Amino acid sequence: MGATDERQGTRARLRGGLPLKGTFRLRRFGDIWHKNALSAVIALAIPDLVLLALGRLDLAVYTSAGAMCALYAHGLPYAARARTLLWVALGMIASVGAALTTAGLTRSTTVLIIVAAVLAALHKVACDAARIGPPGNVIFTFMAATCAFMPQRLSEVPFHLVLATAGAALAWLVCMAPGIVRPDGPQRIAVARALEAAARALETAARVPAATARSSAGADDAVSRARHDAAAAVNAAWHTLLLAPAGPGRGALERLLAHAEESLATGSTAADRLAAGDADRLAAWGGDLRRNRPLPETGLTEAEAAELTGIAVERAARRGRPRLLRAFHPASPLFPIGIRVAVGSALAGVISMAAGVGHPYWAIVTAASVFQANAVLSWHRGLQRALGSFVGILLFTALLPVSRTGQLALVLLVLLLQFVTEALITRNYWLGTVCVTPMALLLTEFPGYQPAGSLIADRWLDTCVGVTAGLLSCLLVTNRRTAGRIDDALRRVAVTRAAAERLLASGSPGTGERSRVRGLLVTALVELREVTEVAAGEWWQRALPEERIARAEQQGHRTLARLAGPVRDLAGIESAPGS
Repeated sequence: MGATDERQGTRARLRGGLPLKGTFRLRRFGDIWHKNALSAVIALAIPDLVLLALGRLDLAVYTSAGAMCALYAHGLPYAARARTLLWVALGMIASVGAALTTAGLTRSTTVLIIVAAVLAALHKVACDAARIGPPGNVIFTFMAATCAFMPQRLSEVPFHLVLATAGAALAWLVCMAPGIVRPDGPQRIAVARALEAAARALETAARVPAATARSSAGADDAVSRARHDAAAAVNAAWHTLLLAPAGPGRGALERLLAHAEESLATGSTAADRLAAGDADRLAAWGGDLRRNRPLPETGLTEAEAAELTGIAVERAARRGRPRLLRAFHPASPLFPIGIRVAVGSALAGVISMAAGVGHPYWAIVTAASVFQANAVLSWHRGLQRALGSFVGILLFTALLPVSRTGQLALVLLVLLLQFVTEALITRNYWLGTVCVTPMALLLTEFPGYQPAGSLIADRWLDTCVGVTAGLLSCLLVTNRRTAGRIDDALRRVAVTRAAAERLLASGSPGTGERSRVRGLLVTALVELREVTEVAAGEWWQRALPEERIARAEQQGHRTLARLAGPVRDLAGIESAPGS
């Protein structure tokens, strides 16, 4: 595309000003926020209270680095969680080790800023490539940047790393302990999410008649969004089940998920009465899974389930294992994001240093936290960070008299804020930042009390500097590869849809082959929607092929409906498309 198309694409994004819709909207609480919260509080509380009893609370920053690993991998089955947490712990220890070694070798603020910025970029690319999930790179960067600016002697580094390792080992044990009581809990939650998302999609489609959806863009968007969310939840659930050990429990969950997928495939063509009944049944099954009730009995035989779940193997092969080294290649789509983080974090640190702020690593962490999948999402995150920090500083001011009544009160306040953060951040990032800000300020007081005025001024200035530097970096470092990823996604949709059409033209394909091809097409459509949303929020790139994208999605979903073929509905009645 030429410069004209590029300018048209940019003008389309800038028209009407920078987007604010939904930036501060509150969502529902996350379904497992309490697990993250309790795990983190337990992993932090034990070493903090031990150090408090020993009179060495100044060492808590090192144990906290390892303990923060307890925030990760709660959605994974326990066998996969054990492996993932091990890699998280190794990554945290390596990052802290690099930061502490640098701090022991030099006290040059410029060098420390550069090292912290490079580590922030490495964290961002590695976490995105590994699909580690929330809280992503921010915790790694926060702990590494904090340790980089802690005065060190090289002789102290091994002992401090031992403390971090002990904290990480404790976090591993805390996160694995629930498996003793409920070994299949993560799989149940993943399938429950998929069942509930499928139920919402069916309910949305039933509320919006086909004629209305065709004549109303808003109604059509609502149905498409619900359908996409359901497909994404089902894909995530299949991936979770494939990470779980084989057994009767997994087989029953696979059959439930197969039912959900069949309902989604036929929901748009089935009668409203049947679609509504399917939605209620799926939602009820999801509730049973969450309440740890016996697994519901389904109408699929083992043979039918084996055919239907063949799609999961295809999806797993397509997803593949994360290739971390490839993510750092200059041709990787994540490489420009890494450059953005490095440039923005370094710029924030340098400006903070030039302004004479006593905690430049706060500006680095703020800038690193701003960067999201595209520029528009980064703009939203920057606004959320600024608002949350401002309110959080007010909260810190209110809590300061309590925190200075004694070190025990200080520790308990930090633990309470950590717990509340995990609840509020699921509603909106800015709300979680309201608690993160005073918690970070209180952590600086573990070695000893500091002047409150300078703490508050430094934090607010570093927040402004970090947000500004991060957004400026998004504009300076463009990511034109997002549009290219759309071309690749469109080709995948076209190839999988052509394979599906050939299969349909061949006569009467078997259930297993039909399900396999349908699974590939669903995955391709989900990927297309995801990369389109990322690309739509980027600045300074060519106009998106919106007509091609819309046509590919429409044709793909029509083909999915045809692939459903005559299937058994959840009540055991034969239903065909158009019935």
